[in-house]
Amino acid sequence: MTGIEKLQQEFEVYFNHRHFPASPATLYDPLELFLSNSGKRIRPVLCLMGNELYGDLHPDAFHLSAAIELFHNFTLVHDDIMDKAPLRRGKPTVHAVHGEPTALLGGDVMMVVAYDYINRIPSTFLQEVLQLFNKTAKEVCEGQQLDMDFEKLEKVSLEEYLNMITLKTSVLLACSLQMGAILADASKEDQYHLYEFGRNLGIAFQIQDDYLDAFGDPDKFGKQVGGDIQSNKKTFLMIHALETAQGNQLQELQQLMLMQSPDKVERVLGIFRSCGIDQWADELKDEYLSKALLHLENISVSKDRKSGLIELAYYLIKRDK
Repeated sequence: MTGIEKLQQEFEVYFNHRHFPASPATLYDPLELFLSNSGKRIRPVLCLMGNELYGDLHPDAFHLSAAIELFHNFTLVHDDIMDKAPLRRGKPTVHAVHGEPTALLGGDVMMVVAYDYINRIPSTFLQEVLQLFNKTAKEVCEGQQLDMDFEKLEKVSLEEYLNMITLKTSVLLACSLQMGAILADASKEDQYHLYEFGRNLGIAFQIQDDYLDAFGDPDKFGKQVGGDIQSNKKTFLMIHALETAQGNQLQELQQLMLMQSPDKVERVLGIFRSCGIDQWADELKDEYLSKALLHLENISVSKDRKSGLIELAYYLIKRDK
């Protein structure tokens, strides 16, 4: 069992209990079911790893990791409403089964209970943790709004997309790590480098996600590739293709974005490959991974203590699904 798997298991043991009252069951039971349908619990594990970097795990790190997991699930419940998504992790979404009002209230309650968990840590660290958590929560909301705004825009620059992804995805990974480090009383300089490690890792993770949607193996990826292309989503790949393609290729790409046809994905991927988009995305992912690892290198603990975070970084970025 790897260090990551051990922390995942320890978190599951801690988190595997009822988080909400029994009544009203119409509000709370769907939330308990949603939380039990877990993903890989990457964010709470990052919090534990940020704490464990400096010694033995502080028991209160589990309270912070639970708060992060509840906040993350709150964003998922609300995002599913905004995206009109029928499924999450292969199961029906809360709003699809119980209606949007219950899903909205359920997300709100998850956020409130997240603060209950934060309130369990020693008062010595409470203000610093709350400042970071509140800043991150606000930024995640800003990122989601920008993502929705981009759907209405004809053109989005790479810089704008990068900012949106940073807010929507990366800052929560970074916050998770830094919150664990705060509880370990890490120096401000170490906290900065740990945050930047998480932020750059999050960007690399999203580039890989965009890449797999276009070029992944369907059998390994777990779904048909090209979903982003079919829905005309402005990803790292599409934005760069629109900036790189010229002449007939650019015209064809613009026309394909306005239509639906059986060969749309195949034709767009052909343009991507001829413009070198696959190689460009792979290099950009490695660039952000290198930036992340450089920040990790600058943290003032022994290399041995960093091995788990290095392992996690490669697990997230070099994955093929």
